[in-house]
Amino acid sequence: MAAIKIVRRKNKQRKDGSAPLALRISKDYKTNYCFLGQYVLEKDWDDVQGKVKRTHPNSRKLNNFLMKKLTEVNDISFEINDGISSKEMKKKVKGSGAGKSFFNLAAKRVQSKYDRGTFSVAKSELSILYNLEEFLNLKTSLTKVQNIKAIKERRKERISRGRKNEYSFMDSVAYFKKNKTLNFQDIDEAFVEKYKTFCTAYLNQKTRTITNQLIFIRTLFNIAMKEGIVPSKYYPFSGDKVKIRIGSSNKIGLTIQEIERIEALKLEKHSSVWHTHNIWLVAFYFAGIRISDIVQLKWTDFKDERLFYIMNKNEKPLSLKIPEKADDILKFYKKSQSENNGYVFPFLKEANSNDKEDVFIKTRNATKLFNKYLKRIAKQCDIDKNLSNHIARHSFGNIAGDRIHPLMLQKLYRHSDLKTTLNYQANFINRDADEALDSVINF
Repeated sequence: MAAIKIVRRKNKQRKDGSAPLALRISKDYKTNYCFLGQYVLEKDWDDVQGKVKRTHPNSRKLNNFLMKKLTEVNDISFEINDGISSKEMKKKVKGSGAGKSFFNLAAKRVQSKYDRGTFSVAKSELSILYNLEEFLNLKTSLTKVQNIKAIKERRKERISRGRKNEYSFMDSVAYFKKNKTLNFQDIDEAFVEKYKTFCTAYLNQKTRTITNQLIFIRTLFNIAMKEGIVPSKYYPFSGDKVKIRIGSSNKIGLTIQEIERIEALKLEKHSSVWHTHNIWLVAFYFAGIRISDIVQLKWTDFKDERLFYIMNKNEKPLSLKIPEKADDILKFYKKSQSENNGYVFPFLKEANSNDKEDVFIKTRNATKLFNKYLKRIAKQCDIDKNLSNHIARHSFGNIAGDRIHPLMLQKLYRHSDLKTTLNYQANFINRDADEALDSVINF
């Protein structure tokens, strides 16, 4: 039977003095090592006990990880044929998924999204990887306030380096491809519950944001099981284990009176807030087209007094007549057609149309600017609702209510499934509920 122990490989010590931990598998006077992706300093390692000392900042968490790995390998040792060599034993251990990095597979998925040009998805998924890394590196020796401050400072530093072109998106992808600090077997029910708490307490995230991260983790698990990286017995989302529930939030739109106040607002022509005002109204007039899509509209999208529109999110085409109110705004910009590089609105006039990432970055920067100015517009119009880019869509739904047939709304919203439209519009149809309430109260 093989002798198995966790050791610190000091002959592979790095410049900072840390050395990798590995499973040492010895049998028939031959030894092989399975590295665990963890590095510790000599002062923090108990070679006799085969575990980290309390001086290590994450001693408890790391020792739990090491014990789990040791148990897994011993289980394999009991199950396999006694005639197997230490080298073959090492292959069995690797084949079980031990040492397979969650981050590596996730980084490959992020890169594939990036290469396809779905930059918003790639960037949001990369953010999840950084969130997971922060969770793994949470220092229990610090207070909650100190940890939150450190997390914010690291994020600020990453953003700053990115803006200075000192660190690119692909540098982050390459970093996580090499990151071996999280294996699929580590992500069990307890891990997921602790991570949810971390997202709420330390990242101040809402339920929907946390749910999106769990869906991402589940997707990676499904890919890993399909590729034989991890056995299905480690899947934390099966049976009565972790349940992912997608909750629904209240969608609040503006009323006709509030829309009229925005329409009547007088602003300095050609100022950023004036452009924001115009773009938001055009989005509303076209049944709540997403602001990011409005920014990217070109004059070539208009033919025969109609807008031929393809939504970036799901690539669904739609042809809409140009409403009179929208046409009045568009006439202001028609004369600047050549100046704006073919775009209707001026925010992408400096963008390289052949560079999808450049268009994405400038679109994202513009929409951030809009949200800033929409707050000012709301204040000037005495609107106490959260006036944002997306509320144009909610406002159209709120005013439409139950006056437009769901099949037509499905077409206007560019929804793939009628059920999605019905669920969305249910936020704005209140007449039946109001009448039912009145029939009881006003007896």
